[in-house]
Amino acid sequence: MPYRHNAQKIKVTALEPAKAPGTADCDLSYQVIWDFVSISNNLEDIRRAWAKLFGISGSQWLILMAISDLDKGNGVSVGDVSEKIHAVSTFVTTQTKILERLGLINRVTSTTDARVVLMSLSETARQKMTELMPRWEALHEYIFRDFDAAAMNDVKAKLEMLKRRTKVAMQRVAEDN
Repeated sequence: MPYRHNAQKIKVTALEPAKAPGTADCDLSYQVIWDFVSISNNLEDIRRAWAKLFGISGSQWLILMAISDLDKGNGVSVGDVSEKIHAVSTFVTTQTKILERLGLINRVTSTTDARVVLMSLSETARQKMTELMPRWEALHEYIFRDFDAAAMNDVKAKLEMLKRRTKVAMQRVAEDN
């Protein structure tokens, strides 16, 4: 695998001492990575299917979901959405203007900072999402049915750790290039 050779170039500067994993450990970690790739691809396909119900792209659906998740009643900034979906703000700005033209979101200038645009779901988008909620909840129930609250919290904590570590690893790989 090409990843093994490149992985050896990463400088280990973490606070924890690095352990030299055995071959079985490496093989298992590679399989976990491939499982993440598979899960990511499946989630992407699900996102496209939901987006199709709205007549929008998968990326636009992701933006709608981020706005829905982040907005606590005052709107959410382009920067916050960009951070949530790991996309550059110019992309989010372009896509949210399209979503506004489609009547799915509202965009208003912040009253406290004219440089900031705050976004919220339109009534049309909220109504469509409410109609889809039973299907959405059934999907989540199916995916996570074997996890109790403790297991979900454990998985969430481990994924957060992996998210942080992969971000650092990505930065280290970028430094090596």
